[in-house]
Parts: sequence; structure tokens; C-alpha cells
Amino acid sequence: MVHSDWGDWLPRAIEDADPEGVAIWYLGCNGFVLKADDGTTVFVDPYLGTGDPPRTVRMIPVPFDPEDVGPVDAVFATHEHTDHVHGESTGPILEDSGAPFYGPDDSLTAAREAGWDERWAISDDQFVEVSEGDTVELGSLTITVEPANDPDATHSVAYVFEHEAGTFVHGGDARPGAFEPVGENYDIDAAALAFGSAGMIRDKQTRDPKYTKWYNDENEIIEAANELQVETLVPTHWDMWKGLNADPTVLHHHARSFEYPEQVKVIEIGDRIDL
Repeated sequence: MVHSDWGDWLPRAIEDADPEGVAIWYLGCNGFVLKADDGTTVFVDPYLGTGDPPRTVRMIPVPFDPEDVGPVDAVFATHEHTDHVHGESTGPILEDSGAPFYGPDDSLTAAREAGWDERWAISDDQFVEVSEGDTVELGSLTITVEPANDPDATHSVAYVFEHEAGTFVHGGDARPGAFEPVGENYDIDAAALAFGSAGMIRDKQTRDPKYTKWYNDENEIIEAANELQVETLVPTHWDMWKGLNADPTVLHHHARSFEYPEQVKVIEIGDRIDL
């Protein structure tokens, strides 16, 4: 069960918002909510779990209870990892809204194997498989599925959210290597890319400390932002796991001599940015 540390103020703020273009809220970890000027609302990679202590330990608040979420048009998953495909976070949203759950094949497999449709009233047609090159039209948003290089996932994708107000890319946990065509094909205003440190994290099976690196380091994230030719880099995931935290303010120094990103915008859980 999920218990919010913040009550319901964040979902109420999202529900009450009336953006002129697209408002984007950061949920911590790698979760986001986008709400467009026509009310279209989508979640990407919401995660409200506490991890698997003492292996993975959540370091930030749980910002809302999924039962408190207002109208939702869709939920998207970038890849199959638990902190991106999490039943307790997403199942109640899908049950209450009837919204589709979009994800690559392995993400849908993870959801079905975890029994989402048995634990919550989710119909089979709510599970919608997407793959690279697909496009989804939701109200004033056009969402295109693009390749992503995540060596720790079995099948990861990135999402490009286009609106007349601007373009936002959610890169999941991807590292550089697949974003150059995306940067060439879109004029990207902001991109969320995972950033973190390496650490000695307990192995999933043996529980012995093991060298672990899951996300971009300082140089990789700037390289990925360069591939995307992005105006504003929004680092994510740095806040989440004990032992893998990082300081995103250092990225200003790493980005200084490169053409892209033009700026680094550090946001914290619950913050809103606008296109």
C-alpha cells in the first residue's frame, strides 16, 4: 500500500492547474506529470514505492496517494524496471481512470506478470504496447516513441511529447548512444535524463555489496544532452536511492563549454516547469 507523506495537495494542484501551454511536474525518481492547455493529463514512470531496503532505500517523500489522482488520459512507461513499472503506484490510477497504459513489450510483460489486472480492475485493452516509431495522439499532445540506450534494461524507449507550446523528451534511464537522430528530428525545449553516482549496493540475490552504476554520470548526461541538442537539461533520479545520490548543480560546470544543453535546470520533487 502507498501512503502519501504530503497528503493530496500535489494531485489537487495538478487537477486545478490551467496552463497556457504545458505544465510539467516532477514526481521524484524519474516520474513526471504533464498537463496541457486543453486539460490532457499524462503520467510518465510514476513511482511511489520505498524500494527494497536495505538494498535500495528511498530518500525522498512519497508525494501523493494514487487514489487521490484526478483525471488522467494515459500512463507511459519507459522500461520494465520496478521504479518505472510499479503496480501499487500505477494500478489504482488505471483502475480509477480507465486510462491506457503505454509501454514497450517488456514493460507490459512485467505489469501482467505482477498481476496488475488481478489486483485492480484493469481491462486487457488498457495495456497498449508501443515500439520505436509509434505515435500516440492525446488531445493537444503528440507523443512519439523513440529509441533509447539503457544497458541495464531489456527494452527501453524514450518519449517525445510535442505541443504547440514546445517539445519535452523523457529519456527514461537512457545513456548516450541513441539520441542523435532524435536531436536531428525535433526542436527540443527540455529533456529529462537520469543522473546519479556509482555506489556499493547490495546484490539482489546474494545481498553482498556490489559496485553499481545505473545512470548517467556527469560526462554521460551532457553527452546525451548534446545528442538531443536540447535547450534545457532537467536531471532526474539523482534524488532517489541511498548510496547513488548525486549533486546536479555540478552539471553547470560540465555543460559550460558545450553547445548543448543551453542551460541546466535543477528541480526537486513537487516542482513545476512550463513549456
